[in-house]
Amino acid sequence: MVKLRLVLALLAILVAIPTAKAQEWPNRPVRFIVPFPAGGSTDVATRVIGEYLSRALGQQIVVENKSGANGNIGIEAAVRSAADGYTVLVVSDAVSSNPHVYKMNVDPLKGLTPVIQLSRQPIVLAAHPSLGVASLAELIALARQQPGLRYATGSGVGAQHMVVQWFASIAGIKLDQVPYRGGAPAINDLIAGHVKLGSLGSTPLIPHYKAGTLRLLAQSTENRSPSLPDVPTYQEAGIKGLVLDQWLGVFVPIGTPPVHTEINKALAEAAIRDSLLQSAQEPVGGSTDAFSQLVHGDFDTYARLVKELNIKAD
Repeated sequence: MVKLRLVLALLAILVAIPTAKAQEWPNRPVRFIVPFPAGGSTDVATRVIGEYLSRALGQQIVVENKSGANGNIGIEAAVRSAADGYTVLVVSDAVSSNPHVYKMNVDPLKGLTPVIQLSRQPIVLAAHPSLGVASLAELIALARQQPGLRYATGSGVGAQHMVVQWFASIAGIKLDQVPYRGGAPAINDLIAGHVKLGSLGSTPLIPHYKAGTLRLLAQSTENRSPSLPDVPTYQEAGIKGLVLDQWLGVFVPIGTPPVHTEINKALAEAAIRDSLLQSAQEPVGGSTDAFSQLVHGDFDTYARLVKELNIKAD
């Protein structure tokens, strides 16, 4: 039900694109770019949206997984697309962090228009039970005895990686990243115990946390997610100042006619909010200006972190 409601919400965004002949939109296939591999949360959500819109609009919705370089390939493809309402990018905060660590052929902040923030969620530090730690303090103690403990992330040099390096810097320990091309393979290896730590978005971790197959040590938001009331924030665990959200948002190529943000009405509905909160996805909505401020604010935050932590892409 929540997926269908979110589909309807995004539909409200798309059908409100004002053109000289709005009643003719769409008169050809609409492309949804997902800059991450198939099977991840962004891909799954986009395909649900695409399937519904294909039926509702009578036009094919083409979902393109343009993954690689931590999302850069898909982001660059969106920037280079025509600003005609037929290309939509659904992406994470990689648009704010990637320019600081990767060589990009485009400037995403100059080439894309933020439309609306869909949601935010904490980045969670998870541990396999065999690691033998049940708190951040126990992990710090173990890491001092065993420097270089490995942790999985669902991408390359991005928010999930930076949170751990930020934590390690404050705690005075050394942790080594094992990047995966998506959250699904990272979680699979984490559950199997091939890697004992993982820094990932909270949504796919919750079922394994509830089943007891993973322990969640800390979450990166300022306050505890209502979906994870028993998991302390990094700050509560003694890592003062470490606050970073992971968000999902909609972008269009620069110059695309302004779009209406009727999605706010859907995100304000209690049923949608409750369903999202149960999966640790906090609905946001808001204005285009507010989302733009978040995107640019995070750009500055990542610039500082990359410099202070000496973070580099391999």
